Amino acid sequence: MVERTTLKRSLGVWAIVALGLGYMTPTVVFDTFGIVSKLTNGVVPTAYLVALVVMVLTAISYGKMVKAFPQAGSAYTYARETMGPHLGFLVGWASLLDYLLLPMVNALIIRIYMESLFPNVSVWIWVISYVVLVTAINMYSMQSTSSVNMILVVFTLVLIGTFLILATFQFANGMGEGTLLTINPLTNGNMELAAILTGATVVAFSFIGFDAITMYTEEAKDTSTVPRAILLTVMIGGLIFFVASYFTQALFPDVSRFNMLDDTLPEIGLYVGGQVFQLIFLAGAFGATFASGLASHASVSRLLYVMGRNGVLPKKTFGKLHPKFRTPVFTIVLTGAVSLFAVGPDLELIASVINFGALIAFTFVNLSVIVHFYIRQKRRTASGTFKYLIMPTLGALSTGLLWSHLHADAFIGGLVWIVIGVIYMLFITKFFRKELGSMDAIEDDSVVSEVFKKKELVVGSTIEGINLADEEIVKN
Repeated sequence: MVERTTLKRSLGVWAIVALGLGYMTPTVVFDTFGIVSKLTNGVVPTAYLVALVVMVLTAISYGKMVKAFPQAGSAYTYARETMGPHLGFLVGWASLLDYLLLPMVNALIIRIYMESLFPNVSVWIWVISYVVLVTAINMYSMQSTSSVNMILVVFTLVLIGTFLILATFQFANGMGEGTLLTINPLTNGNMELAAILTGATVVAFSFIGFDAITMYTEEAKDTSTVPRAILLTVMIGGLIFFVASYFTQALFPDVSRFNMLDDTLPEIGLYVGGQVFQLIFLAGAFGATFASGLASHASVSRLLYVMGRNGVLPKKTFGKLHPKFRTPVFTIVLTGAVSLFAVGPDLELIASVINFGALIAFTFVNLSVIVHFYIRQKRRTASGTFKYLIMPTLGALSTGLLWSHLHADAFIGGLVWIVIGVIYMLFITKFFRKELGSMDAIEDDSVVSEVFKKKELVVGSTIEGINLADEEIVKN
């Protein structure tokens, strides 16, 4: 008989919050500032406020669903369990789009960082070097703990705090608005609702990661704290994004000073603190982005492996482990190959494409609350109607509103991806004559199935959790 091992319950509320913040990468607010400032006509903090309201509503719905389904913390699982396997598959397929592209975004940001420091070096050098390094580390597996993640988050917050202090000195010297006591970063004569919503679709990318907290249910000291941790992560992350973007918008009322709008972090560091601070700022952002890249690369490669083991993807290629490394080398290399495309596209387009899948997932999490609690369980008292119908309806409508304001090219690309998913579903089900397997479960009743069901395999999983899964495979 195979001995089954469960994950150690060692994470408190703040450890889980730190993991969520670490995956969100708080410095991304500076990366996308130029893009969003141009889109919103100079009211980036307002776009973050709109996105925060949407994310809070969705975070509340995630909290409800993680209690109902504590062993399957992902949007596609919630949709499958409440609305059927076929719709669940399509929600999962849409989510897979942003899972696959998240590692490429990290490669793209690293490329821009290095390009700003070494403008005469070919971007191919940085992209290939980064992708090869991250792919190799994932092939050999790695170890990480929540303590290391906590250190990374604290360091990032210290950097942002240092930026705020330096910005205050710059205001005293007359830079930008010359004062913090101004409403111009929030509203101005050029502000338009459509522009703010479009900007909010881009900054929604900054929040991706809070939903990954659902996967830590198995490692939480008390599972009842997970919904609280989800909401805390969104609120703290939103506060960081708002304050940082407010200071930055007050320093740079327009984008005329920036040479590269695709990623303004290097220039922001230079203008606010000089070359020394720019290097420190870049080093901190580089480290945070690299860590996020490792986690996202590892997560999506394991997710693809799970889908291969389950037969949703071809088993012979996706469902195999390397005999020596005991890691899903094919899916790791495939993820690396996708990341190589970071040479070409701009950050705005890729962030919008990622949000296409993420916002679909968020919408269906809200709808799942309505179906599960209000329709199936008939919780229709006055309190139940507010919690299980009105609140998630507002969440679904708001995420849907952001989704409708996505970048046009991203919208087209996302719809093409959905069409491919529908065709693929028809193929594997033989036009619905065959049962559709689960995207987050493995067929055989083994320790592999038990381990890979866990949430740590969804995007944003801890590297420690991934390694525990690898170790269980090796042992059994």
